[in-house]
Amino acid sequence: MLVDEVAQVLPAARDVHDVTCRDDAVGLTLPGPLAAVTGLRTAVAAWVVVHLDVPRPKSFASPEHLHRVVDAVYASLRVAGSSTFRFEAAGADSAVFARLAGLLHEATGLLHDPQDGDLVVRVRRGPRRGTADPGWDVLVRVGPRPLSARAWRVADFPGAANATIAAAVARLAGVRPDDRVLNLMAGSGTLLVERLLAGPAAAAVAVDRDAAALDAARANLEAARLLARPPRPVLLRADATDPDALRTAVTEPLGGAADVVLADPPWGTLHGSHADAPRLHAGLLRAAHAVSAPGARLVVLTHEVKVMERVVREAADLWTPRSATRVFAKGHHPRIHVLDRR
Repeated sequence: MLVDEVAQVLPAARDVHDVTCRDDAVGLTLPGPLAAVTGLRTAVAAWVVVHLDVPRPKSFASPEHLHRVVDAVYASLRVAGSSTFRFEAAGADSAVFARLAGLLHEATGLLHDPQDGDLVVRVRRGPRRGTADPGWDVLVRVGPRPLSARAWRVADFPGAANATIAAAVARLAGVRPDDRVLNLMAGSGTLLVERLLAGPAAAAVAVDRDAAALDAARANLEAARLLARPPRPVLLRADATDPDALRTAVTEPLGGAADVVLADPPWGTLHGSHADAPRLHAGLLRAAHAVSAPGARLVVLTHEVKVMERVVREAADLWTPRSATRVFAKGHHPRIHVLDRR
């Protein structure tokens, strides 16, 4: 998915490839300035990677190697300024890294703040396996914040979906200007915000039974400047597992049945429970079917992997599974399920 977005957003990119020993990263060569990488919505962060064929980090201090690291720092600073930096590395508090911090300060003027530095410099062993010495990689993050940190998120509701994953949900759902978009179990609106930022829609409705969640969604939609422009999303308080109540609530503001339904069911103990997950997911599939048009798409982001697989099998008369994509979320591996309405 990220590879497809790179092709669209960074047409000048060359040598796009999977990163050795990683299943959550893509490498590429990008000529010229790096500012365009900030347009990536499905990337958590972008890094300038400098590979050094040296046996240990203290060798970074040599003029030849230090010059390459400093160039990477300046490439990041040209995208977004920072005044401080920090290391992310094993032994970051050692004398070796203290010396490197001093050298980077002398070369760039940035202050070393080990805890809260804006610009992140990550150091790790090189990913090259099968060699006597894989060397080291120095990664400098592009910008002071990860790409997943959205400016529109002014209400950081507990348990909110990661915005990068939400952008992936939008891409998997398909972005069509004539879609009537329904966001069930909307929470603070992350899925709906990313869908509407991805492209136009004919109508948009967010549903949650928690008034506080809807207040957070309204604040985020307003910060994203989406409330005042078409399709002017409507926020409704209703039970997303009750087909009759849901049909009554959403049909009029949607202007008919939904063409695409997005959902992010609660998980864990924050807003629900594992014991209640089967009822919640099965109810979601029934209710989404009741309010969607023939051929509609249902896209569900869920941490309840086994539960979702089971309820999809049990709802075979309602939905046909199209794909299930594994994603990464801070140590967890939820799935994005795409289903087509029968």
